[in-house]
Amino acid sequence: MMTTWIDMHAHLDKLEEGPEAALIQARAAGVRKIITIGTEPADHPIVLALSQKYYPEVFCTLGVHPHEGSLYTAEAGRFIEENLSLPTVVAVGEIGLDYYYEHSCREDQRKAFREQLLIAQKHNMPVEIHTRDAEADTIEILKEFEGSVTGLIHCFTGTRWLAEEALKLGYHISISGVVTFKNAEALREIVRIIPLERLHIETDAPFLSPVPQRGKKNTPAFVLHTAQKVSDIRGISMDELSQATLANAKSLFPKLVI
Repeated sequence: MMTTWIDMHAHLDKLEEGPEAALIQARAAGVRKIITIGTEPADHPIVLALSQKYYPEVFCTLGVHPHEGSLYTAEAGRFIEENLSLPTVVAVGEIGLDYYYEHSCREDQRKAFREQLLIAQKHNMPVEIHTRDAEADTIEILKEFEGSVTGLIHCFTGTRWLAEEALKLGYHISISGVVTFKNAEALREIVRIIPLERLHIETDAPFLSPVPQRGKKNTPAFVLHTAQKVSDIRGISMDELSQATLANAKSLFPKLVI
């Protein structure tokens, strides 16, 4: 019997081959659920429409990515709030901080991050977090919402300190194809310490294709390569990892139909 998977973080609206082709490939690989991610006000209607068209196979999040933090407005916040109750919207995201690229200034990023965490708090919704080269500020802000907001640190590539602090705050951690890269031994060490009940896998498609698909555009079907690497690291079967990650997804995002 084929193991079944959920891709916790993909960008179906950004795939060159289009969402339909990606979904066909995903089904053939046993990927039964995909969460497609909102990143800016302009793509919110698009990801929402995709989730509604392909429900209950596709769900979505709504949020303003730190790269687009300067685009966050009260109007954007209202759109997120007004649509959070829809059955296909499972989280506020992708939100957070990115001091590596700084496409938006840090002040705008922090403001957008806090505003969206307030929305998640108000509506009792989980979040999907992006953090890069901003670990201390990310944890400082998340601590302001300790006990009232939880969610997922997506595409984890940070330090052990970040992992441990996020876990203390009740967050789950999602692993992308980066874990298959030759130079990712530090990440593989972190995978060994994440409690199984808070571990997830994702593609971040069309980005970060895993080995052996490097050089190709990533797609949700490739989550199997990440799953195989994670199961090898943990010393568990693919079936055990499948069951755990599906249960974890449902626990974290209750609106998912698993």
